[in-house]
Amino acid sequence: MRHDRQVRQVRSMATEFRATEDDKGKHITGYFVVFGSYYEYWDGEFETVDPHALDGQTEGDVRALTDHVTHLVLGRTTAGTLTLRIDEKGLWGDILINEQDTDALNLYARVQRGDVSQCSFGFDILDEKKSTTEDGKVLYIITAAKLYEVSVVTFPAYEETSVSARSLQDLRRTRLERWRETMKERIKRNA
Repeated sequence: MRHDRQVRQVRSMATEFRATEDDKGKHITGYFVVFGSYYEYWDGEFETVDPHALDGQTEGDVRALTDHVTHLVLGRTTAGTLTLRIDEKGLWGDILINEQDTDALNLYARVQRGDVSQCSFGFDILDEKKSTTEDGKVLYIITAAKLYEVSVVTFPAYEETSVSARSLQDLRRTRLERWRETMKERIKRNA
């Protein structure tokens, strides 16, 4: 059974992040999305991101988080502390670490040691194509997406291989309900 495409999506991947330092400060850099990579939902169902799916999304208000936790903000495009760019490989990012933030410094040290080396991104699917291969596998190609956040993560969301499709669907529903409640509260506060 296919998961609900109307729910905010999260995808994770192993990638190479670097912890570097220059005259501006400490940075975490790497690819948050690699185009043409395949994410397996479960046996026989895959997804990939089209190279143009995120066109125009680097100019928006995107946050860099730790493990998708909204209060562990590492950087933000509108603050100039998160730089994003799209190239032929994927969505690359540079997070300027706040050296007054112990959570950010701790994560920087974990990336530097290689203890944390994976990333993820949060988005809504605006458009996609579906195809079936000759051997019966289903491939979804995300052709347009709204990017909300990128995260440096300890455990990527889709290594939960022991979770059944039904349990995974229930987990997504719970996450969506929490997200909706959070957004309602934000709207009330800003109204």
